[in-house]
Amino acid sequence: MCRPIEILLVEDNPGDARLLRKALEQAPAAINVSVAEDGVDALDFLRGQGEHAAAPHIDLVLLDLNLPRKDGREVLAEIKQDEQLKSIPVVVLSSSSSSADILSSYDLHANGYITKWRDLTEFQAVMSAIESFWLKVDTLPSGAKV
Repeated sequence: MCRPIEILLVEDNPGDARLLRKALEQAPAAINVSVAEDGVDALDFLRGQGEHAAAPHIDLVLLDLNLPRKDGREVLAEIKQDEQLKSIPVVVLSSSSSSADILSSYDLHANGYITKWRDLTEFQAVMSAIESFWLKVDTLPSGAKV
């Protein structure tokens, strides 16, 4: 039996985090979702530091750009510069559709950029796309796959 796919959702909006977590955990795949509410906590989680010393190895990061304490762009830059973390796919999940935000995210080596939904139909389409590609089609660096 395969181990569950471990996803770190970095999202400071409790409503969005709850909605995303519930949708991911209802996918027909074995998925564990951990949530970090700011950039500092996300990096501590990924590095297994402090209260996250027993954190699982993460297979995929879903990262909001606008975060307290450490901005999502800074988090992305640190992940991609860290030898231990840089192979973890990071998908930016932001309400911004600004071409500057999209370009800067890819310049920082984001593996994808998804603009957040405006309504339930768009949310379902986003979740379907994440599940279809990242959890079924793509082979994650850890080898985890549904």
